[in-house]
Amino acid sequence: MRIVSAHAGTIPISSPIRNAYIDFTKMDSSILALVSDVVVDGKPLVGYGFNSNGRYNATGILNERILPRLLEADPESLLDEDGNLSPERAWPIMMANEKPGGHGERSVAVGVVDMALHDLAAKIAGVPLYRWVSDHYGDGEPDEDVFVYAAGGYYAPGKTLADLQDEMRRFLDAGYRVVKMKIGGAGLDEDLRRIDAVVDGVLDGDGSRLAVDVNGAFDLETALAYARALEPYELFWYEEIGDPLDYALNATVAERYSRPIATCENLFSAQDARNLVRYGGMRPDRDFIQVDPALTYGLTAYRRVLDTLDAHGWSSRRCIPHGGHQFSLHIAAGLHLGGNESYPGEFQPTGGFTDDARVVDSRVAPGDLPGIGLEGKAEFLKVLRSLHE
Repeated sequence: MRIVSAHAGTIPISSPIRNAYIDFTKMDSSILALVSDVVVDGKPLVGYGFNSNGRYNATGILNERILPRLLEADPESLLDEDGNLSPERAWPIMMANEKPGGHGERSVAVGVVDMALHDLAAKIAGVPLYRWVSDHYGDGEPDEDVFVYAAGGYYAPGKTLADLQDEMRRFLDAGYRVVKMKIGGAGLDEDLRRIDAVVDGVLDGDGSRLAVDVNGAFDLETALAYARALEPYELFWYEEIGDPLDYALNATVAERYSRPIATCENLFSAQDARNLVRYGGMRPDRDFIQVDPALTYGLTAYRRVLDTLDAHGWSSRRCIPHGGHQFSLHIAAGLHLGGNESYPGEFQPTGGFTDDARVVDSRVAPGDLPGIGLEGKAEFLKVLRSLHE
């Protein structure tokens, strides 16, 4: 088995929405096709990868550093003892001559290739990625479906409280029981009106079915003011409250806010996750870790995050990755994570699950297509195939 060619590109996943920190009017994503010499039904198997929303494309790094190292490597060095493609063995080759720390967009670039390698490895084996992951990295008994929540509630030009309520009702009608909305992009009073509109107007007063997300915008004073105001709602979680590296802020809020906190989508290594659980006040009995495998140097490095968390007393069930896409869904099922994010309708064509996926009582199955199953996303597949056909 060898990789014959690699084809990287950039596509828009833009939207007029915004959160408390950034807007998405110019958001884009790297996409990748790795063409192998393994032929099935007359066509070579191709591994596909892309990066999650919230980080811009890393196509330049892919083309200038990461892919050349992969393509110039001895093909045998990418294989395991049985002659099968090994994403784990490819990882140090991609990271050759890269200094530690300072992850930036490098973690995004490596994550895109790592995703494509895992897609290809599972396709060669002829199985869905979650089963490949469970057999190679897990206990061989994957979860058949995964808890998912619907993320939305963004700020947008002209968006009213009624519009926000309609959006959340659509999520419930689509099978979700837990929904998430943005806060921090307006004043506290306005955000509380928005929360009331959802909790009382859509969720029948049950705040435990609503998560709120600040996207790292708050200083400590604001974070605590919101924490005091949010406490009575008994929310599902209070997410990414301050700067992702401000562990002291997070720890202080955790001391004074009894309900769950979620964070870590903007931390990109096992070392970062270790520092968070050491110094960030995170509580393994209630809080959630949101490291995104696609942005964190891929599944190969994400497994190190899980090992680090386990060493500090954290269950994998406390991990619910950021990203809202098919790759993390398979990982969640294969490694017994606590769930996966979902973005119904946003960040297309990369976001979301296969076209035939059905959410029932906030759970969804990864599906039976070989690999990640991006062939089950018709519009995205057209874009991916255009890279190499």
